[in-house]
Amino acid sequence: MKNQQQTAEQAQYIEMPYRDPAGVRQLFAYFADEPWALLLDSGKTIHQAAKFDLILARPKATISFELDHTQVNGLDIDLQHKPFEDLRSFYQAALHDYLPLPEELAHLPFHGGIAGYCSYDLGRQVESIPNIAERDISLPEMSYGLYEWAFISDHRQQKSYLLRFCLSNKPSQHSYWLDIVSEFEDYYERAGAPKYPTFELTTQWQSNMSETEYGERFQKVHDYIHAGDCYQVNLAQRFAANFTGHPWNAYLQLTEHNQAPFSAYMNLGQQQILSLSPERFIQIEKDDATSHVLTQPIKGTRPRSKDPVEDKRLSDELENSEKDRAENLMIVDLLRNDIGRTAKIGSVKVSKLFELQSFISVHHLVSTIEADLAEGKDAIDLLKHCFPGGSITGAPKVRAMEIIEELEPHRRSIYCGSIVYCDFRGVLDSNIAIRTLVTENQTAYAWGGGGLVADSEATNEYQETFHKLSRILPVLSQHE
Repeated sequence: MKNQQQTAEQAQYIEMPYRDPAGVRQLFAYFADEPWALLLDSGKTIHQAAKFDLILARPKATISFELDHTQVNGLDIDLQHKPFEDLRSFYQAALHDYLPLPEELAHLPFHGGIAGYCSYDLGRQVESIPNIAERDISLPEMSYGLYEWAFISDHRQQKSYLLRFCLSNKPSQHSYWLDIVSEFEDYYERAGAPKYPTFELTTQWQSNMSETEYGERFQKVHDYIHAGDCYQVNLAQRFAANFTGHPWNAYLQLTEHNQAPFSAYMNLGQQQILSLSPERFIQIEKDDATSHVLTQPIKGTRPRSKDPVEDKRLSDELENSEKDRAENLMIVDLLRNDIGRTAKIGSVKVSKLFELQSFISVHHLVSTIEADLAEGKDAIDLLKHCFPGGSITGAPKVRAMEIIEELEPHRRSIYCGSIVYCDFRGVLDSNIAIRTLVTENQTAYAWGGGGLVADSEATNEYQETFHKLSRILPVLSQHE
């Protein structure tokens, strides 16, 4: 270790031997069974967004919103039982203890603050959506922890750090920090990682709609489109299977086949979230007094092929597809409008349009929209006004959400929600929780969907949902 144990009590950070993504997962295994443990996992470092991995655990305080009620543990704040307003109060209550990191570590992505998720169903607190779909997963609509220390691995500079973001003169706080330091030093010295019960499915994956039922819902979407109700609707089917063992082992299996740059694992005690997302939702970066906003919606998909010639044909087909470009452009326009609600006037621009990005199992078309946050607006305002992400609803957004509620048998829970962190500087990053599972009561749930437009074909769209899950459902159907 670069810093000696006798100086750890006063140190704000300790540089530790570098851990690559696999090594970070090995470390996180020691926390994987703890409620509120969160791994932000960038997968393989070949992707442009894969720069850092973060381990967050043992938050000072927590906040959850469920069924119109906010619950907070560890902080005393006035609650309005409005999720975004209460989240802002929760965040602001901890700011007075924040100690900035030294300038040489300013590039690190997280400087203490809140991290957690907003489920897709939190959108009901933003827009008025009817209650039709069944709520059979009891995951809260929103849960965040307040994290005062983190382990961060910087893959570009190949350095790893254990950091704390709040210093206190209380002896108990010094003791707590020393315990964390000692714990990580111990984990570094151990070979291997803790073992959890083997994950194994005990039933086959079962969809909540047959191909015929999907076709009927597809036709209803087309009827709405031709009637002028909407231009695009994201329609998804949900798969469920029973299992034995520990969800962390399922996540490790999935990361062998899905090296997605916005992956995450979060243990909530009663539920676990396993996200293998390739898509960024919104990001805020700070530059002096400016808060720069970026969003990168994905619209347009083709499967990968092991044959290089066929793989190139598929990627070329996607890049030249008028349908997929039109679908992508619709969502770009929607997100320009969403971001514009909290952006500085005149700052919204599309910096990349229809960029081809290739992942392990699929090719995608990705566009990039940027803006500067308006004076008087903050990260919570941006999150609220953009939520849920337009790339997984449709256009117009509210009407698309109403149609989704009508046609999908079950609520989406975490699927198409977002895993988010917002640090004490106001820096924010988040994913769109696609290629994402949730486990509850020894049942795993996974979703696959796609955007339907006027010239979509039912058979192709139905098959696309399986392309997107081709490295998830079959992988978990195999024995470890």
